[in-house]
Amino acid sequence: MGGYIAKRVGQALLVIWLAYTAVFIAVQSLPNDPVTIFLNSDSAADPATIAQMKEYYGYDQPVINQYFSQLLGLLRGDLGYSLSSGSEVSDRIGEVAGSTLVLAGSAFVVAVVLAVAITAAASLARGAKLRNLLLNLPPLMVSIPVFWLGLVLLQLLAVQLGVMSLFPDDSFLSLAVPIFVLAVHLSAPIAQVLIKSVQEVNTQPFVDVLRAKGASESWIFYRHTLKNAAPAALSIAGITIGTLLAGSVITETVFARAGLGQLILQSVTVQDIPLVQGLVLLTAVVFTTVNLLVDLIHPKLDPRIITARSGSPRALAA
Repeated sequence: MGGYIAKRVGQALLVIWLAYTAVFIAVQSLPNDPVTIFLNSDSAADPATIAQMKEYYGYDQPVINQYFSQLLGLLRGDLGYSLSSGSEVSDRIGEVAGSTLVLAGSAFVVAVVLAVAITAAASLARGAKLRNLLLNLPPLMVSIPVFWLGLVLLQLLAVQLGVMSLFPDDSFLSLAVPIFVLAVHLSAPIAQVLIKSVQEVNTQPFVDVLRAKGASESWIFYRHTLKNAAPAALSIAGITIGTLLAGSVITETVFARAGLGQLILQSVTVQDIPLVQGLVLLTAVVFTTVNLLVDLIHPKLDPRIITARSGSPRALAA
């Protein structure tokens, strides 16, 4: 188990380093350095001012020095300074990260609950028509754009019914509706994989044995089938974290919520490249960390993962 954990942690650190390197190369590939690009929109900026800012932010150094200087800063949690505000990138992100964390975290929990509920209903439904309807629900949900669903609900609830505000007002609906919009799209792929996995588990001999002993379908589903089908759904849940972050940006924009979505939009608009770079690295770190946690949880659900990777004859025979 210790070797498995060490290998996964090492892979996660490698992915983060590669992500940093890719972002650094992308920035270096731009026609000019970030300071020059940022100040190009300001006609009052003179060459002396540009030179002073390049020296202050370290963009006058050789590329190799910039690479390792920024890498060491990243290891210390220092993401540099925002060109638009002059404050640290980590501080700018920290100011709005809480709102996005609440939105994304709540949406993820709701999405998992919704996916399990759809899977349970589809698996335990008695009528063929109802079962087919529930099985076709996840493909329909995944095809609904986040921004379209958000605009429709905003039009219905805020404009026509007047039960919620067009702008965040700390009411229940102002948070619940964006969470629902994001959760609907996120739950679809989880439900699709979970349903497929449940169908495969139901073909296993032990399920027939339980049925022969008189166990009810609901008891088999909640006590055995769901647990055995969970690893596949857990994997796709980790992968959808990228979708969750992208959906948070769109949802925050539609519902005018202050968060990382608004910060990304503002930083791109004013060409604040250090801030954009910090946000991209943050996304990479979050995505990698979540998938690392998924990899560490997997052996708890299916211990055969560890034994299979050990290559023992017993594992191979299983």
